[in-house]
Amino acid sequence: MTVIDAEKWLRYLDVLSEDRRLNVWHLALLTALVRLAYLQKGRGTIRISRSILMELSHIHTLPTFHKYFKQLQDMGFIKYTPSYHPGVRSTVEFLIP
Repeated sequence: MTVIDAEKWLRYLDVLSEDRRLNVWHLALLTALVRLAYLQKGRGTIRISRSILMELSHIHTLPTFHKYFKQLQDMGFIKYTPSYHPGVRSTVEFLIP
């Protein structure tokens, strides 16, 4: 895992702000993911839990969370790798152009 510098994060945010496909729910999830990345020392791949992501993004229903999280994957902003082990968190990799 590599540390992503501030310039790459700013470029990532520029790409997000220009993409008209994104709505408030996508941006809420991406903001939560970026915050987790910052807390995990700015790494490009972070460990996540659905409950923490939902709390940070202020999304309160599972269908809404899953819909927009899946769309972010389909749009190529993130790569999600699930963990089926209860003691190991899933990971998200930022796909920074």
